[in-house]
Amino acid sequence: MQLIGQYDSPFVRRVGLALTRYGMAFTHHPFSSFGESDKFVAHNPLRRVPTLVLDDGEALIDSYAILDHLDEVHGRDRALIAASGPERRAALRRCALATGVADKAVSFFYAKIFAATLDPAFVARSEAQIQDGIAALNDACADRAGDWWFGAEPGHDDNTVACVARFVSEAYAHLVTLADYPALADHCARAEARSEFQAIQQTFIPPA
Repeated sequence: MQLIGQYDSPFVRRVGLALTRYGMAFTHHPFSSFGESDKFVAHNPLRRVPTLVLDDGEALIDSYAILDHLDEVHGRDRALIAASGPERRAALRRCALATGVADKAVSFFYAKIFAATLDPAFVARSEAQIQDGIAALNDACADRAGDWWFGAEPGHDDNTVACVARFVSEAYAHLVTLADYPALADHCARAEARSEFQAIQQTFIPPA
């Protein structure tokens, strides 16, 4: 398999973490969706990452679809998310909250790059969405009884929250300081200390 995208993207990173935890062999191509989309547009006409090219040439797009496939291949009963029921819905909600923050952060970042000026109301709303989302993730971490939501080891929701928090704190250092969110900061510190997080990581590189 071939995973396309840079690990400073929380969407790419959470897929890389799952592949690593599942012990699935893959080749990583750290192509930028901004400056190197010509290298993978044949696999993904949307020119977005992550893109996962399977061994038979089929290309999967969108991190949710990719993780669903990996869960199926690895085995639903051994996946990094509950197979069904309230626990699965809660995990998916946490993932959706985190990826929603990341989506807003990415779109707002590009808006600031390409727009000559931005309406102050749009700026205020975008920044509030990012900060309120991070605060909600902090609250979710604070309300948790154990180290991880998934159990003894982190699941997809644990991974996604840590990936998004790091991305936002690096891409929006002027707006989000993890020390201001102690429960989330503790969650991230424990996650980043793990071997798979050490292997699957990259400091944020602004598109140029």
